Amino acid sequence: MEVGRLEVGSSLDARARIDRFLAGAGLQARAVRIVPLTGDASDRQYFRVLFRDGPSQVLAVHPGPLQFDALPFVNVARLFGAMPVPVPQILDHSDALGVMALEDLGDVTLQAHVGAASAAEHAAVYREAVGFITTVQRRGGELASPGYIPYGIAFDVEKLMWELQFFAKHFLEAYRGAAPEAAAREALTAEFDAIAEELASEPRVLCHRDYHSRNLMVHDGKLFIIDFQDARMGPDTYDLASLLRDSYVDFSETQVDELIAFFLARRGAPEAGARDFRRRFDLMAVQRNLKALGTFGFQTTSRGNTVYIQYIPRTLNYVRANLARYERFGRLRDLLAEHLVELR
Repeated sequence: MEVGRLEVGSSLDARARIDRFLAGAGLQARAVRIVPLTGDASDRQYFRVLFRDGPSQVLAVHPGPLQFDALPFVNVARLFGAMPVPVPQILDHSDALGVMALEDLGDVTLQAHVGAASAAEHAAVYREAVGFITTVQRRGGELASPGYIPYGIAFDVEKLMWELQFFAKHFLEAYRGAAPEAAAREALTAEFDAIAEELASEPRVLCHRDYHSRNLMVHDGKLFIIDFQDARMGPDTYDLASLLRDSYVDFSETQVDELIAFFLARRGAPEAGARDFRRRFDLMAVQRNLKALGTFGFQTTSRGNTVYIQYIPRTLNYVRANLARYERFGRLRDLLAEHLVELR
């Protein structure tokens, strides 16, 4: 659906654009309620539209006009749909109004679902989530094409280092008030560089990029993947570490071991390589958890959003356990423990 040319700006707010969008699609008379939803970290706004005679829809309202075919979300949705893995359907859009209509997957994230699930249900849904990772990696290799945005970007040394320095700046310094001396800063950078170099040198597969319990939705008994627009190439441990070292969910070591074994079995990987995969998984988890702490520090100190503070202890516990597991992390642990008592 497209409407006539329209200048979108401060003179036309989100609700006015929604009304015009619904009118252009012939849906305005059927809409009974429009409910604002909590947005993501972007500048988009989200609304649920309830209809009297059909399923609800979610409208993503962009800050201005959009180019539908150029949107990473649209590009990756097509890629994931071709695999297929379950993602929300794009129902309609208006470039001029900057509005996109999506299938409404409800409000139950995997994080919320497992909080009320039995042990058997927990195990089953996480096996399904791990299975999606293997599908994305396998089919991602088969569908590789320059026409899909993720194949042109990757977790290279620069990107991985940026994320680690983001942790140092926004969590270590801004949130915890650390002021490392020059020699300590140089030593920390050297440790970060070694991690980034090793991770960037691994063979690359297609990664969701933020695959955790808040970006998986449970709807009508099925699991769906959302927030996939930043997909890119990266280590085969990336999405698995994001899922199993999730800042929002507790896992026992037995659960982690079982799900890693399930992942390797789904890939048909030889058992002889399991130990090395676990080492690489733990290395990836250190990088991912430090990046998550950087995000939590940034949201708290720069955005005044304190909701993430509750997830810091669990994330630091993951970091502490992994740093203690390998001798190679001894220097990094000492450098961080100087300022983070949780790592001592």
